[in-house]
Amino acid sequence: MDRFAQIQYLIEALLREMPVYREQADAFPRDAQSQRRLLRSLMNVRPPLPLDTGFLAVQDALLSAEREEKGVVDVAALPAAAADPRLVLWQGDITRLNADAIVDADNSGLLGCFVPCHGCIDNAIHSAAGLQLRDECHRLMERQGHPEPAGRAKLTKAYNLPARYVLHTVGPIIQGRVTRRDRELLAACYRSCLELAAAQSLESVAFCCISTGEFRFPHQEAAAIAVRTVKAFLQTPTSIRKVIFNVFKDIDADLYRSLL
Repeated sequence: MDRFAQIQYLIEALLREMPVYREQADAFPRDAQSQRRLLRSLMNVRPPLPLDTGFLAVQDALLSAEREEKGVVDVAALPAAAADPRLVLWQGDITRLNADAIVDADNSGLLGCFVPCHGCIDNAIHSAAGLQLRDECHRLMERQGHPEPAGRAKLTKAYNLPARYVLHTVGPIIQGRVTRRDRELLAACYRSCLELAAAQSLESVAFCCISTGEFRFPHQEAAAIAVRTVKAFLQTPTSIRKVIFNVFKDIDADLYRSLL
């Protein structure tokens, strides 16, 4: 099955599950790029449902090939900060990093972003990992029985990502001025992720810029909290040997570069 056939197979399977989107899907252009975007959109809006092994085999083949085409970034080879060899700044797509764990900035539902092809980190991670990630998160949340509070962390497999695991954390949502509680919760996100990673004896963790996107935490203050919290954690005995501050925007790259 070639790439286009894989995409068509997966689209048709999703439309059988969600026939309400059939008319919209039929309106999409038939070129490969548009059909791939349609597939991502359908995967984004699909609620947690039983997963078919045949579907997963084709999905995993497609996502694995795309992962290799994007190129896996070896975190062990990334240049470290001069002040501390355990700290790394890297600008790029977090779904390319082969860290033991990458951090996803989630909402309280912990199921990923349901907005088709949205530009948030949550959408990017779930889209690259595959539908198994939403399914595992759904099972975690069913057992928990209530929305995920801010400042905590959960661990799942990473499926089709080059990382081994995904750490899920919910950052504070800023409404108006940043409060002391907002700062405490953001610090707790970083600390909780590192504590959970260390409890699993992981050695490398890649953080996104938690809460600075849709949750509107000011970039400069968020970066200072992130670096300060990580440095404090690394003063304690831990399995963590490398922490990557993964940024996407130039503004964050400049801020972390000055802090490191």
